[in-house]
Amino acid sequence: MSIPCGLIRFVPLAFVLLWSTGFIGARYGLPYIEPFYLLLIRMLLTLVVFGGLILVFRSPWPSTRQALHQMVTGALVHGCYLGGVFAAIKWQLPAGVTSILVGLQPVLTAVLAWGLWGQRLQLRQWLGLLLGLVGVMLVLGTGLQPGQFELRPEAVLAAVVALVGISVGTLYQKRFGAGTDLLTGSFYQYLSTALMMALLTFSLETQQIEWHPELIGALLWLVFGLSVSAILLLMLMIREGEVSRVASYFYLVPPVTALEAWWLFDEQLSLLALGGMVLAVVGVYLVLRARPAN
Repeated sequence: MSIPCGLIRFVPLAFVLLWSTGFIGARYGLPYIEPFYLLLIRMLLTLVVFGGLILVFRSPWPSTRQALHQMVTGALVHGCYLGGVFAAIKWQLPAGVTSILVGLQPVLTAVLAWGLWGQRLQLRQWLGLLLGLVGVMLVLGTGLQPGQFELRPEAVLAAVVALVGISVGTLYQKRFGAGTDLLTGSFYQYLSTALMMALLTFSLETQQIEWHPELIGALLWLVFGLSVSAILLLMLMIREGEVSRVASYFYLVPPVTALEAWWLFDEQLSLLALGGMVLAVVGVYLVLRARPAN
């Protein structure tokens, strides 16, 4: 499955807009269901959708070795990241705190790529990553008021698992996922995630659910907007670009999420938060403009 060259330039913008709605969907759905059970249902529905797409586009199935690589990627990028984020929010870690912790992903990815692969970054790119991190913290940190929530260790640990999972998973997919069809590769990723979520929910949860309209709407959007559309765009970006550049786009997600939260939930943005948005955009620009040194 491929995308026309003329449309490739719009992939990052579409990805940021879609990915930013993940926290919104979680906020709508989690009051009515446990996190791992929600993710299990989401993964099963996603597998059905991808199975249909594979039949329509007649996508080639990967070799057994590549299928195993895709399952590892799925366990990291989807299982650890989504499971960690949803669990952290369910366990009362504020969405802003969760976003800040997960927002460290570009820095961790760049550091790992530099340390493991010798993928050196220019000073301008490191400056861009730093500015992006500061911008993210300003956008989501200005609305946090210490003392209004109980900082549960398990919630913080879940967010850290999400951070490490998405960072390592991005590098793993770039290293071992080259040449795999996006549809069939994603199918194996979601298969491993479904297995992981089944193990977690039947080990730790009660599978209680309240079929509220908000939950149904959130579930449908998480499947078609995130698991299908956004993840396909992410895998395409990883395949087409350097991991440090792909990771830099995650800096734009928290500011966009803050705007969506303002629109949907009337969460106000301070001037300091708006300044943080500008810093995040400048940081991404610096990372994208400079080419990594060999």
